[in-house]
Amino acid sequence: MLAQNRQFQWAGSPWTAYPVIPASAATLLKKAGFEVFWDDAINENLKYEDWKKRISAEKPDVIVMETKTPVIKKHWQIINQIKLKNPKSKIVLMGDHVTALPQESMDNCRADYILTGGDYDFMLLNLANHLTKRETLEPGWWFRDNGDLKNTGKFLSNHDLNFLPFIDRELTKWRLYAFKNSNFSLVPGTFTMIGRDCWWRKEHGCTFCSWTGIFPEWRTGTPSKLLDEIGELINLGIKEVFDDTGTFPIGKWLEDFCQGMIKRGYNKKIRMGCNMRANAITDQKTYDLMAKAGFRFILYGLESANQESLDKLNKGETSQDIVRGAQMAKKAGLAPHVTCMVGYPWETKLEAKKTIDLTRWLFKEGYIDSLQATIVIPYPGTALFKEAEEKGWLKTKDWDQYDMKEPVLITAMSDEEVLSLAASLYKSIFSVNFIFRKLKEGLSSPDIFSYYWRLSLKFFSKLKDFLVPKA
Repeated sequence: MLAQNRQFQWAGSPWTAYPVIPASAATLLKKAGFEVFWDDAINENLKYEDWKKRISAEKPDVIVMETKTPVIKKHWQIINQIKLKNPKSKIVLMGDHVTALPQESMDNCRADYILTGGDYDFMLLNLANHLTKRETLEPGWWFRDNGDLKNTGKFLSNHDLNFLPFIDRELTKWRLYAFKNSNFSLVPGTFTMIGRDCWWRKEHGCTFCSWTGIFPEWRTGTPSKLLDEIGELINLGIKEVFDDTGTFPIGKWLEDFCQGMIKRGYNKKIRMGCNMRANAITDQKTYDLMAKAGFRFILYGLESANQESLDKLNKGETSQDIVRGAQMAKKAGLAPHVTCMVGYPWETKLEAKKTIDLTRWLFKEGYIDSLQATIVIPYPGTALFKEAEEKGWLKTKDWDQYDMKEPVLITAMSDEEVLSLAASLYKSIFSVNFIFRKLKEGLSSPDIFSYYWRLSLKFFSKLKDFLVPKA
């Protein structure tokens, strides 16, 4: 399951986010009367050969696989192997990579259908009804017809999210994903996703974001729908929820949701986290309301401290927006987290170090609690990939190399320097002020100590992922 991975990286200490939309698809199909088997062999620690045997034993009519650029070639091989043993099974491939390049996968493997766009749930129900009831395929499908490739046109983003039932967490084995996520201060935790995906779509949104291709338009469910789902999760014993909508709704929607959390008493039973644009909330009152409503973790995309980079990425923000947003969030008692990238083709090493200087200062002053560092990977279908193609920035189109083990963009720096900068972003946490504060907090509560211990293990693992081996 690759859902919720806007970026992909092999990790020394991996955890897998709960795949919300595939889980929604499984639920919707079951509700419609179809038999569903949730098959996540990776998180079940099942060996590949044993997994293939399980597929053969189950004899599914339809096999659905989500893919992404760094593993697409592996998935082609897997699909071809499955087809040899299970020729009658229809195989569906979906994800941002195949949305951008559907014919590539039809040409390179024996997949029967390519699902484009991100509404896996609605689209897979449409396919199931097509196969069993001859329902017309919606726009967005690629398929084979007597040896010919055909498609139903550009996918639409017009499905009503309020129509979707609550996800069947037992069917989708939620516990497999509930305990390893270091962003959860309390476990078990899980994910929701009330919106698809981000309301920042001015000039098509951030140029690097792989989900601009599968969710080109903004939609969201109602505050009451998410509140009802939170109530269901509380009944399951879940202690923390991260809503992975690209940017959480703001304005009256957010106010109504927060007031609902307080009125229903959920704020005393569960913790919330979300993605947020740094300049989306401009008043302390709203951050204070979020904290009162049970929000704890808030994630901002810093990306770079250089305004030229932010402008090129179409972020619609400044680095000072990050500072102000984090300051207000921290004042309210929230735990700000920032994501940063290095390896932009236009940034010098000196410019990249400005981002490290900023995160070091934010940690020292106590305005952020954690970060994620990555190197820039341009995924097919993004504006950044198109620009890289046009300007000759791409080192390769071997998709295996888009796994963040090394840069695939030509920069003014060596690969080793780019990886070292990513490691330095993690090292920016090391300040006496920050470490002393966290030790004091950790000793104040067993739950906080346990959380900081898990966070520390994850931190050193991530740091190791980017350390350059000594010659």
